[in-house]
Amino acid sequence: MSESKVFRIFVVNPGSTSTKVEFFENEKSVLEGNVFHDSAILKNFPTINDQLDYRMEYVKKWLNDNNIDLTGVDAIVGRGGACYPIEGGTYEVDDRLVNDIREAKGGVYHSSMLGVQMAKQLHDEFGGRLLMVDPIVVDEYQDVARITGVKGIYRTSATHALNLRATAHKYAKSVGKKYNEMNLIVCHIDGGITITAHQHGRMIDANDGSGGDGPMTPTRMGTMAVTDVLTKLMDRPKEEIRSLCLATGGLSSWFGTSNSDTIHDLVEAGDAKATLIWNAMIYQITKWIGSMACVLHGKVDGIVLTGGLMRFQDVYDGINEACGWIAPVASYPGELEHEAMRAAALRVLRGEEQAKTYPGKPRFEGFDYL
Repeated sequence: MSESKVFRIFVVNPGSTSTKVEFFENEKSVLEGNVFHDSAILKNFPTINDQLDYRMEYVKKWLNDNNIDLTGVDAIVGRGGACYPIEGGTYEVDDRLVNDIREAKGGVYHSSMLGVQMAKQLHDEFGGRLLMVDPIVVDEYQDVARITGVKGIYRTSATHALNLRATAHKYAKSVGKKYNEMNLIVCHIDGGITITAHQHGRMIDANDGSGGDGPMTPTRMGTMAVTDVLTKLMDRPKEEIRSLCLATGGLSSWFGTSNSDTIHDLVEAGDAKATLIWNAMIYQITKWIGSMACVLHGKVDGIVLTGGLMRFQDVYDGINEACGWIAPVASYPGELEHEAMRAAALRVLRGEEQAKTYPGKPRFEGFDYL
């Protein structure tokens, strides 16, 4: 397919506290938009799926306000949610994939489960290819990383795979190396936080960012002792506990808002509570980075930081001070998710890559010998 043809691509990317969209013509970004959703509003919805119409209203309003007509669009790409865990890549979206994400077959209840659903609604109205790229349940774990202390229960992969891998590629290029030849610790630091170990192109371990595992975040409670959860939260409804893992925990629990700018303003003003909680979040991030250095046996070529919170210099400084002895620390504020989704769609549209078919079953289903 000739690169002279102009392909029109629209991407939909719901995050924990925002809905982001962008319209492309080939590699060119025509227009992008970002709507912030305060957790105080989102918590009024019983489930994440119940947010679908609310978020779709904002997307359609954005299209209308900016006079963007998607009629004849070549591809609509939705951020991939928790289908069954699968290998990375670009997938053609079918009804089975939409339903498995809606039902969170991958066990992760996260706002990303709305991405493909929103894209499907737009696809039904405007047409075009319907695609998904590197969903949050990309599973490349090494076997030893799957084991827990309870027989039959295995650790699962739930990360910001799309942005993590795109940023890792960018860092590798910046130092004149290939991603699949490096060992990297790559961290997405925003409303959700995932700390991942990449060994020669495979993401071999990470915290389960949507399951209450890892550092606390603006919206997530992070790792707590199971006994504390049982004794102090056992009288609360299951959905409320799940919400603490994804939407109303972390900074939101402490301050009643997940707005990082509001909380950071308090830090800069010298507020003692805000300073302690903010620094505790950074402290927890550095502990997880240290653990991933051990996963890679200390052979780390770089620590790569990305995500919205990297716009705050003190977040970088705190991580660099604690972890700079491990490997050089590089920061890429914001996300490369849209560029990764656009690039993948363009490769498929140009015939450079074949879109994969969703298998409808998990990549890992247990060990035969255990």
